[in-house]
Amino acid sequence: MQVETFSKSPVGRLEPISGVDGRTKQAYNHFAFVPAPLPTVVELSPGTYKFISEADRALGVLDALTDRLPNPDLLVRPSLTREAVSTSALEGTFAPYADVLEAQYTESHQPTAEVQEVQNYVQAAFAGLDLIKKLPICLQVVSRLQQILVTGTRGDTYDAGRLRERLVCIGDRGRGIEQSRFVPPPNGDVLRDGVSDWEKCINADQEMPVLVKVALGHYQFETLHPFSDGNGRIGRLIITLQLIEEHVLKHPVLNLSPWLEPRRDDYIDHLLTVSRTGNFDPWVRFFAEAVKARALAATETIRSLMAFSQEVIETMKDAGARGSVHDLAVNIIGYPMMTIPKVQADLGVSYPTAASAIRKLEEAGFLREVTGGNYGRRYICDRVYDELAES
Repeated sequence: MQVETFSKSPVGRLEPISGVDGRTKQAYNHFAFVPAPLPTVVELSPGTYKFISEADRALGVLDALTDRLPNPDLLVRPSLTREAVSTSALEGTFAPYADVLEAQYTESHQPTAEVQEVQNYVQAAFAGLDLIKKLPICLQVVSRLQQILVTGTRGDTYDAGRLRERLVCIGDRGRGIEQSRFVPPPNGDVLRDGVSDWEKCINADQEMPVLVKVALGHYQFETLHPFSDGNGRIGRLIITLQLIEEHVLKHPVLNLSPWLEPRRDDYIDHLLTVSRTGNFDPWVRFFAEAVKARALAATETIRSLMAFSQEVIETMKDAGARGSVHDLAVNIIGYPMMTIPKVQADLGVSYPTAASAIRKLEEAGFLREVTGGNYGRRYICDRVYDELAES
């Protein structure tokens, strides 16, 4: 870490650290960056406020459109799965969307390590949505999510599910602490105090716009780097949870990671620049730009899915189909992939009725069987899959 670039930071301080680097086995005498508590007021340029206003409007349109769906919850799992794929890719874990969907519908199949990490994110996201119904976003909540996230992965170490008990650094893994790009606060009281301040800030009633509050909270979480693994993914999940807790969105249908993934270097640079300069404006603008772009993209995807659902409904109606066939036509936007038992459970019908509904939609060309007629058949809806995979 280039100490001189952080030495005059107005939003943090350098903490001396020393020891033996566990990776290089070399002794070090260096510094870690400890962020100050977040400010309650930040100076932002008129251009940034314009981006925030546009992002707010885009979120409002997205939330209103989602409310018009017969069952908005249908889009939650495929949306979270899409986010899971990109948020994991940001951390260097690459799993194709199709492979993740297949693993969700194939219980006997042993997923790859990459797919397992993505599946863990989806499980953590659902757990988070449930937890914030009872608790504020706090260390208790995020520790539980981190534990779910790393279960059965390389990050499932002795301090999983609690604040890290070791020093970490960000950068090239083989180069050691002194050559790393950034060193977050050391473990112990300094880290505990920082996380406590973060909890207070993100749960405080503040006059600043919600998106500014969320952007600042994300900066602080990533700078603290409170866990030994999964900080980026948990930090981006917290964005979704905050938007829901702040009543900006009712459903987790906003995926920022597909926009951040190709801009990974800019994303990291903006966060580091705040620590170096204390200037939040470029980061907040970048964040608002991401929110606006992804809200507009999600809106377009939902409109397209709604139009497709209507096409399926009308086609099947003209063919004389009703009952469970109609219900499946309505719900098809939530099924990039499906199985007979899944449709049976979701529609509350018998196995033969679910199989018949799927067969009729397959005959009409809306579904495609992808398992060659073998046991445990899976069906894909290409139109829905393409919309979600490319969104």
